[in-house]
Amino acid sequence: MAREESTRTTTPTERQAPAAPAAARTPGATPGTTAGTAAKHAPRAWATRLVVVGIVLAALNLRPAITSLGALLEEVRDGLGMSGGVAGLLTSVPPLCFAVFGVMAPRLARRFGPAAVVCAGMAAIGAGLLIRPYAGGTAGFLAASALALMGIAVSNVLMPVIVKRWFPDRVGSMTGLYSMALALGTSTAAAATVPLTDALGGDWQPGLAVWAALALAAVLPWLPLVRDRGPAPAATPEAVRQDREPAEGEASASGASVSGTLAAGRPAPALRITRSRTAWALAVFFGLQATAAYITMGWMAQIFRDAGVSAGTAGLLLAVTMVMGVPLAFVIPRVATRLPHQGPIVLVLGLCGLAGYAGLYFAPSGGSWAWAILLGVSNCAFPLALTMVGMRARTGAGVAQLSAFAQSTGYLISIPGPLLVGVLNQSSGGWGLPIALMSGLMIPQMVVGWLAGRDRTVEEEAAR
Repeated sequence: MAREESTRTTTPTERQAPAAPAAARTPGATPGTTAGTAAKHAPRAWATRLVVVGIVLAALNLRPAITSLGALLEEVRDGLGMSGGVAGLLTSVPPLCFAVFGVMAPRLARRFGPAAVVCAGMAAIGAGLLIRPYAGGTAGFLAASALALMGIAVSNVLMPVIVKRWFPDRVGSMTGLYSMALALGTSTAAAATVPLTDALGGDWQPGLAVWAALALAAVLPWLPLVRDRGPAPAATPEAVRQDREPAEGEASASGASVSGTLAAGRPAPALRITRSRTAWALAVFFGLQATAAYITMGWMAQIFRDAGVSAGTAGLLLAVTMVMGVPLAFVIPRVATRLPHQGPIVLVLGLCGLAGYAGLYFAPSGGSWAWAILLGVSNCAFPLALTMVGMRARTGAGVAQLSAFAQSTGYLISIPGPLLVGVLNQSSGGWGLPIALMSGLMIPQMVVGWLAGRDRTVEEEAAR
């Protein structure tokens, strides 16, 4: 147990870091601090605040491309002449793009810096959302959607990396803030897309294009940071030492940066991540929770509409599902970092999902608000998975590699789910078989989530 404690990632929500000396807390105004050191740390406060704003705005843009489409899926299908199978393919495009483009994120971050990649990602989201309603035809719609989703993919992977880099002593709280903003953007797009479409004349094209403005606004806070490639200025030496404390007898990696370099300038050796059973469990857990999330975002509004619920109310129900993540995405990471094993949280979320699917099957319209709430709680497996990414690796370089592996592999796993739901719905003429599929996938999600929540790190397992 002592060895596990020494090798596991530590966050301040678990154990408060020692108070930093005055020199670290207030640059430039302390005994023993040179003028050069004060000048070096002077930009820390404004840069850190800018990163917080950038993280929040970026997170707000990571799901509206998907949930705005889910709210208007029937109108888009009619407008573009899509079959049920093609619509299922459309709902499978997000995880496909996340898997293909997400794996590129660490390499791009090493070359250009994480902030520059996220900035470019926000610009890609804005361009894709602006183009896709007017691209003409299904192929153009898919291509423009892929552009937006490429920006989302690289930002998805790099958000845990940026949190670990700039806030190594606040991983739980910053992951909660990021996840809360993500849930807020998701739910807002689900609830507001139909009313915005009506206000803009009832045409689905401007109703989808309007979300490009939010993405373009998110570019602004990242622009002053695009040249940043160095160590995290927000990390005090004490926090860095605590967050990256090596086990006895191991080489110190306390100077490792997210870009994968040591303080001495030598490249950090890449982990053999595929040798880690925890990494595989986390990747499968990520994939199964993503399957449930993208089925929900792509199809749940349509399930309610086919049960007799109006389009506006169905959009609100989807928004309720998404908005549950706003408070819970802040609470769950903080609770998770205080527990030695995150498995119990996985089980609670899974049971809520099973109850919600049962309600959709037996009384989709009668208890619609209750099922929306239960499925919203279940979808909070996403911030839990992000938190575990930060906890299952000791160093920033390890988090970057684990984040890319878990998210890319997980999104590959999630690709068939939304497509299969569309095919099953079209072939059976109802939602019974798709809901049975969703319920069946929740069981292995609970199993692998329990395994991923065990108190260990990928560095330990990859070295065996």
